[in-house]
Amino acid sequence: MISVDTVYQRVQAILNKENRGYMTPQEYNLLANQAQLEVFEQYFYDLNQFNRTGEITNEYANIVNNIKEKINLFRTTATLSIANSVFALPSDIYRLGTVYYNNTTELDAIDQNDFLHINASKLTKPDVKKPVYIRNGNNLTVYPSTITSLSCTYIKKPAQVVWDYVEISSVAKFDSSTATDFELHESDETTVVYKILSYAGLVIKQPEISQVAEQKDNLKVQKEKS
Repeated sequence: MISVDTVYQRVQAILNKENRGYMTPQEYNLLANQAQLEVFEQYFYDLNQFNRTGEITNEYANIVNNIKEKINLFRTTATLSIANSVFALPSDIYRLGTVYYNNTTELDAIDQNDFLHINASKLTKPDVKKPVYIRNGNNLTVYPSTITSLSCTYIKKPAQVVWDYVEISSVAKFDSSTATDFELHESDETTVVYKILSYAGLVIKQPEISQVAEQKDNLKVQKEKS
C-alpha cells in the first residue's frame, strides 16, 4: 500500500515550495481517488501490451510478472449470495475471474443464445458436472437451477482513498485512525504524486503545474517501457 498521508505531504510540499497555492483535504481526496483509479486501470492495458511483446526472462525485470504482481494485490475470492435463483456478484467487483461450484467444479460463461442451443440437446444440456452461467450486470443466472451455492475469484476495485483529519486550532491534523491508504503497489507512489499534481494545477488554476507533472509522468512511463 501507499501511505495517503505521505502522498498528501509530498503534494502539498511541492505546491508550497513553488508558491502555487494550497489544496484542501476535500480536493486532495477527490484527486487522489481519480489518480488511483487511473493508475489501477492502466495495469490492465499495460499487461495486454506487454503480453503481446513477450516476457523478459530476467527475474526482477520481467515486466509482465511485475504488472501481475500489482494486479494480484486486488485479487480476492467471495461466496456469492443467492435470491430468487439469481446469484449476486460482490459490489466491489472490477473483473470477474473463475466461478466455481462446490469448490471444485468450474462453470463456463455463456450468453443467452448459446444457452438456447446447448439446452436443447440432452448431450449438451447443463448439469452439475458441466454447469454454466449467464451474466447480466452484477447478477449470474446458473444452470442447472439445482445449484444453490457458488464462489468466485475476482479483481476488486480499489477502496476509496481518504485523507481524514481533526481540526486543532483551526488547522487540519492528519487522523490515521479514520484514514484509508492507497491500495496500489508501492512502486507507483511517484506516479500517483505526479497525477495528483497534474489535476491540482487545474484546480488551483496553475496550468504550468499540470504541464510539469505530466511531463515528468510521461518521462517515467517512457523509461519503464523502453
